[in-house]
Amino acid sequence: MKVIAAYLLAVLGGNTTPSSDDLRDILGSVGAEADDEMIELLLSEVKGKDVTELIAAGRENLASVPTGGGGVAVAAATGSSISIGGSAAAPAAAEPKKEEKVEEKEESDEDMGFSLFD
Repeated sequence: MKVIAAYLLAVLGGNTTPSSDDLRDILGSVGAEADDEMIELLLSEVKGKDVTELIAAGRENLASVPTGGGGVAVAAATGSSISIGGSAAAPAAAEPKKEEKVEEKEESDEDMGFSLFD
């Protein structure tokens, strides 16, 4: 991906046909290692092709990729319970719990009968 990003940066910078040295310079400027095999593979695949056409073709390929969603529908509870797998689920809008205020008693050295610094 970093080689592709470097290629696209070079093209956006105005270099329509970046060389392997151009890509190495871009990757080196951000401290990334340049993999010569990946650079040569990318350059051989995109040689003579327009970047905008490559991106459009890539979008078409991505449209057919499953995203892993299971088609789960989320239902909003409106005060009634929802049955899931034979068991009833609690309503989504439960009453907020009342917070009990507990007063903490201030501890002092006098209560223990000794002091650390005596």
